[in-house]
Amino acid sequence: MKLLAFDTSTEYLSLALMQGDGVSTFDVLAGQSHSQRILPQIQALLGGAGLQLKDLHGIAFGAGPGSFTGVRIAAGVAQGLGLGAGLPVAGICTLQALAEASGADKVIACLDARMGEVYYAAYVKKSGSSQTGDCQTDTWQTVMEPGLYKPDAVPAIEGNGWTGAGSGWKTYGESLSRAYQSQLRETMPELLPAASALLRLAQPRFASGEAMPAAEAMPIYIRNRVALKTSEREQGLRL
Repeated sequence: MKLLAFDTSTEYLSLALMQGDGVSTFDVLAGQSHSQRILPQIQALLGGAGLQLKDLHGIAFGAGPGSFTGVRIAAGVAQGLGLGAGLPVAGICTLQALAEASGADKVIACLDARMGEVYYAAYVKKSGSSQTGDCQTDTWQTVMEPGLYKPDAVPAIEGNGWTGAGSGWKTYGESLSRAYQSQLRETMPELLPAASALLRLAQPRFASGEAMPAAEAMPIYIRNRVALKTSEREQGLRL
């Protein structure tokens, strides 16, 4: 199977290309330049593998939550490329991509949502289980659905041995660690929803025919607000 995946939900641009058993990746700190860099880098990745877009079986993208502009870029590029090449697409929840990237079995995924909040979800790996929905696959059980929380008001969860993953743990590590205290096994504050993790989550969808038509590629929004007030911008706040 030949699949392309990309994520632009954070300040990083992450790409991955699967060709049979091999995976080629590209990850770079893109800042605000995702829209300028993503298409040339996709072309470079395909060219390096001797492939054209029409040779692929599908496209996976990080659907969110994340940067409002970033998740729109990913969905728009997936839709445009998919429609142009007649390829199906799969939108993958970035929080579950964090869980997949961690290599752990019990994950509290938190992305910095700016404005003093985190995008949050908790997952337990259950090989062989059957799940459906935007943020689930057949190997992960959602313990806490994706949501938007203040770091000092995240939900309580049961059990120990949890891994904290994502930029929320870097920005709000003290508050999050205090919330879960002895329940944590480790934290991975530098972890990103890498495109290689998107590929692993998306592959079963394409294999089972569960991918969607490119025209249906849509971001996953959790925060309803898409703009800041002037006073908030002056304070340096970001969505």
